[in-house]
This record gives sequence, structure tokens and C-alpha cells, in this order.
Amino acid sequence: MNYRISDRAAALSPSLTLAIDSKAKQMKAQGLDVVGFGAGEPDFDTPQHIKDAAARALAEGFTKYTPAAGIPELRQAIAEKHRRENGLDYKPSQIIVSCGGKHACYNVILATCQPGDEVLIPAPYWLSYPEMVKLAGATPVILPTSDQTEFKITPDQLRAAITPRTRLLVFNSPSNPTGTVYSPDEVRAIGEVCVEKGVLIMSDEIYEHLLYEGAVHRSVASFSRAHYEHTILVHGFAKAWSMTGWRLGWCAAPEPIAQAIDAIQSHSTSNPTSFAQKGAVAALTGPQDHLKSWLAEFDRRRRFAWQALNRIPGISCVNARGAFYLFPNIAGTGLKSTDFCARLLEAEKVAAVPGIAFGADDYIRISYATSMANLEKGLERIERFCRTLRG
Repeated sequence: MNYRISDRAAALSPSLTLAIDSKAKQMKAQGLDVVGFGAGEPDFDTPQHIKDAAARALAEGFTKYTPAAGIPELRQAIAEKHRRENGLDYKPSQIIVSCGGKHACYNVILATCQPGDEVLIPAPYWLSYPEMVKLAGATPVILPTSDQTEFKITPDQLRAAITPRTRLLVFNSPSNPTGTVYSPDEVRAIGEVCVEKGVLIMSDEIYEHLLYEGAVHRSVASFSRAHYEHTILVHGFAKAWSMTGWRLGWCAAPEPIAQAIDAIQSHSTSNPTSFAQKGAVAALTGPQDHLKSWLAEFDRRRRFAWQALNRIPGISCVNARGAFYLFPNIAGTGLKSTDFCARLLEAEKVAAVPGIAFGADDYIRISYATSMANLEKGLERIERFCRTLRG
């Protein structure tokens, strides 16, 4: 039998973050003492009132189809969240609830991009962005940055990259994998270039609430009516409410784009899980006091890991001001990222993600969404590994 695979599927690169996490879990299942720095999810449990709301919905039989774009109660709660926290005026009809933040990103790209279009993606980038662009038949165009610029693109760099084929800029602040946070002035300036050139912005703001050292998040849609009309905002419940497995995200978009995404979703996944949506309503409308303690603990780990990484020979690391990742530069070790991570896992049983997955081969990603004990043990092992490289 000739099992012919489509060109679009054959062109994709598997998710290295999921592959690393899967291998680490497999090694743990074999009884090995593996420290995993790969997964991008909080190690805290979902707050109890959110779980209770979903359990109550199950008990009450809320287990049937809902509207493809999500239940009206949740779309209203999301619109109110953006009005309250971001100063953005979205109608519920402009909100589409999806099966995770990743699904929201994919829907936006499918609804706005087609063959012949170019999509600008600053690097380092979340590894799924370019693959989603390929699935839409469009062409990813990478804008490189480095730790020397705090992993930020500039308005001039953006303007120079725009061509008549440019359709969309993917913008992610706070950033996965670097933890970079653009200042409000920087966000405004990036948005102004897109407005000037007629380029849409997909603004991935899922790490909005995870900020440190006085960093401020400002949505690119909030600066002017023109910014708003050029922006499709994507978000989700995974990070700030530790709901990664619930698979719930959303986008907020100009009405025509929201309608197109609704149509796409109605023919792909249909609605997100019914009872999970009731939990999401509780996440937005219930108490938010969990976040203060989570942020304090993430910040403690961030500062510890950053200091420890910068003591390791061959490694340097700029500090993150958002999310829960550090992106150390390993060029001084003499290894590229895939070789570094493979040898580290084999020699010291530490799982990190190669930077090549994010478009930056001289770096690795470390998630500090793990216990302080794991951080201490894992970073000590990384230091021991790097010292062996220096002979």
C-alpha cells in the first residue's frame, strides 16, 4: 500500500518541546532521576474554584454541543476581561473561544493567510508559529534578534522586512522562549509600522499576567483605533490559571475576521469542551488571588536560575521579565543546541530544549516552572556537564 503523505504534512517539523518532554517522562518511567526543564506549563494546580465549576457543570449534565465559537457566558466574560484589564472594547461576537491558545493562533493564521502571503516572525519564536504558517500555504519570514538586543525587533528592522506580500506580523510579548517583555512605547512603535504599511498583527498575549521587576504589559490593540483594527489578539487559560490540559484559548478580532474564524472552527473542531468552558467562566469571574503567590514563587526561581546560569563556564544569560523561561546563550561551550541538549540528557539526565527549535541555535530554553529543588539539582548538573566540556 502506498501511504502517500501530503506535502504540507511532510514539510512540518515535529515539536521539539513535546519530544524532549516525552523522552524525559519515558526515562523517568524507567526509574531514572531526570530533571525536566522542557515543559511550558505551570507546576501549580488549577485553582479549586475553577475545578469546582467544571465538576458542577458535569454533574448538572452540561455535556452537549455548544455554539462553535463558545458559550455566550464565556464570550461575554472574555469581552469584559479585555475592557477591564486592557481598555479594549470587544463585543462578544468578536470573541472566538478555541481548543487552546495554540488552536487560536492556528485559526487566525488560516483565516488571514494564503499561498503567496508572507508572515513576519521575530526569532527566537515559539516553535509552532512557522509550522502554522506553512500549513496555511504562506511563507514564514524570520526576523533575527539576539541577547545583545534583549531579543527585540526594532521598528526599522520591521519596516525593512515588509514587502508587498507581507500579510501578518506575529508578535509575542511576554515571549516564549525568551521571557522578553516589550515596553509600552516599543509596542506602540511596532504597531505604528504595521498600521502605516497595512500589515495585520497577531498579538499572542497568553503570558500577559506573568511579569517581574515592574515590567508592564500593554496590548498593541490599545493605542489607537487604527492599532485595534490591525490587531487580532490571541490568549488562553493555560498559563495564568494553570489550565494547560483543559485546552481553552480565545482570540479577539475585528468582526469580519472573527466571523471567518468561527466558520473555520465550525468545520474543524466545532465547540471547545462544554463543561471546561464553565470552568473558564469561573477563572475569569472568580477570585484571582492565586496569581500573587504564583508570581512570587516564579520570581524567586527566576532570579535563582538566572544567577546560577551566569556562573556556569561557557554560558551567559540575559534575565527574563515575563513568562517562566530563561534562554541562555551556550555559544561559549563550543556546542550547538541540539548536540548540547542530547549530550546533557545522556550524561546528566537533564532535559532542556534546543534553541534551534526556536530559530536560535546558540541557545537553549530552560523552564523554571518547576520546583526549586529541581532547579537546584538540574542547574548543578548543567554546571558539572559544562565543566567537562572545558576538559
